[in-house]
Amino acid sequence: MDKETLEQTRLTLRRFVRERLVPLEKQVADDDRVPDDIRRAFAEMGLFGISIPEEYGGLGLDLAEEVELIFEMGWTSPAFRSMFGSNVGIGSQGILIDGTPEQKEKWLPKLASGEVIASFALTEPDAGSDAASLRTRAERQGDHYVINGAKRYITNAPHAGIFTLMARTDQNNKGAGGITAFIVEANSPGLSIGKPDKKMGQRGAHTADVVFDNVKVPAENVIGGREGQGFKTAMKVLDRGRLHIAALCVGAAERLIHESVSYARERKQFGQPIAEFQLVQAMLADSRTEAYAARCMIREAAMRYAAGENVSMEASCCKYYASEMVGRVADRAVQIHGGAGYMQEYAVERFYRDVRLFRLYEGTSQIQQIVIARQMLRQAETGAGG
Repeated sequence: MDKETLEQTRLTLRRFVRERLVPLEKQVADDDRVPDDIRRAFAEMGLFGISIPEEYGGLGLDLAEEVELIFEMGWTSPAFRSMFGSNVGIGSQGILIDGTPEQKEKWLPKLASGEVIASFALTEPDAGSDAASLRTRAERQGDHYVINGAKRYITNAPHAGIFTLMARTDQNNKGAGGITAFIVEANSPGLSIGKPDKKMGQRGAHTADVVFDNVKVPAENVIGGREGQGFKTAMKVLDRGRLHIAALCVGAAERLIHESVSYARERKQFGQPIAEFQLVQAMLADSRTEAYAARCMIREAAMRYAAGENVSMEASCCKYYASEMVGRVADRAVQIHGGAGYMQEYAVERFYRDVRLFRLYEGTSQIQQIVIARQMLRQAETGAGG
């Protein structure tokens, strides 16, 4: 997309977020659902296909362009972005990167249009950060596989049309090499969805258990047509996903800073706005500095990713820093609001709970630290480190 069109798209999205979505935040939190007309509006804007190539009906943005739009989406409740997030990231990218031509032709146009919601089914009751230890089994029987197992905390599971499923096809290989990726249609007999989880925050964004009880999946639905490649496929999409989430964190931090500055200017104590107090100013300055640092990190890493460079370590750095950063910004925002910040009528109370999840999914902060440190040590061994 040329720069002028991208900027017009960004500004259009900014207006939509602030004029249409922000006023709906309380309703979405109270009802625990995003209105249907918002999904239709997202589809019309092409947001379900941000990262899907134009030949399949998407916008075809590279990651450097994508993060500019996600900065804008972070300004409002994460539930809105979650509606199309899995189609943009882990739900579609595995098919796009490693799928067969037939799989791409069949599913990518439906994902780009929003006709089908994709959900990524990796996490299990006993397999979270240690994804290679998953137990869901897929056994080959003629021209299909029979899948048994359960997945947990699966985003958009109640709304999914397809699942990108990770299951173990080689029971003798207990590591990552025994895992295969499948496209599983949600209406498959034997597939059931649990009740939506009751979460600390991010109401309106739904997660649930997915249970596979002798679910038959055609062999042609193995992503890429080869067994044993599933974990590699999952890892390939994580760099993009982590930078996407990092950008969302920056947008949320910007909203929290906006709320903090506005409140500090209006709230008076000791005969003057609290914005005049240096200790309040210090909290505002710290928040602005950290949000700016995260934005710069993400833009640089996203540009390098778009140029084809390996930025696995940098993506983890961005996700780690940005998710921790927005937690600190949210904490300061509540502090600046004082007692009001603990009340549900103020947006900062909801954002404080919403942003806590960012430090957990797409790899916890501790997993990011491990990824970063291991790559540092690997670079030191090869002499490639900076």
